Amino acid sequence: MTSSNTYLYFNGNCEEALNLYVKVLGARIGFMMKTKDAPKSMECDADMGEGVMHATLMIGETKVLVSDVPPSYYAKPQGFNINVNVTEPAEAERIYASLSEGGEQTMPLQETFWAKRFGTCIDRFGIPWMVNCEKPM
Repeated sequence: MTSSNTYLYFNGNCEEALNLYVKVLGARIGFMMKTKDAPKSMECDADMGEGVMHATLMIGETKVLVSDVPPSYYAKPQGFNINVNVTEPAEAERIYASLSEGGEQTMPLQETFWAKRFGTCIDRFGIPWMVNCEKPM
């Protein structure tokens, strides 16, 4: 059996991002280990002690894997978006406003030919999002 998950890297603010996603998306943290809690036999960057070594974030039924990485490994995310589907325009507006706060609105939330509301943004952690509230087919 083959499976796939998105894995997001953060620049030292992974736990803060997780807390935002729990609050805004109703996500849940399935597992989280900080670097300081790693077995002593592992060689870990000492500066990463409070950083998240690995965590799982459940957004609905979707598992997203996340961690902080040392500054020398961090690169700005690009070439993808995480899409969030909702059924009510008010929910799309709330989520879009919360995710884009302190970040960048790359496409304002608006009605499109396929959606009651659709917009894209980059959150304050650098993660690109699409918020979609489809029209009934």
